[in-house]
Amino acid sequence: TNTEEEAVGLTRIVPFLVEDELAAKGGRFTRADDWTSYVVQDGLLITGQNPGSSEETAQRLLSALKSSQTS
Repeated sequence: TNTEEEAVGLTRIVPFLVEDELAAKGGRFTRADDWTSYVVQDGLLITGQNPGSSEETAQRLLSALKSSQTS
């Protein structure tokens, strides 16, 4: 999220803010509170809000891979 990037002082360092770019391109951005795990899956696209979402994102990916093997 923009607020997480701002909190760690990266808003002027990173080349673009993902939240802003997604919105500018017509994407739908959803979020949880800063620094909490938050994962969204839309078909094969699986995204996590921040590094704290890594474990949950990986679990979702593994689940998706297992589901694709049984299909």
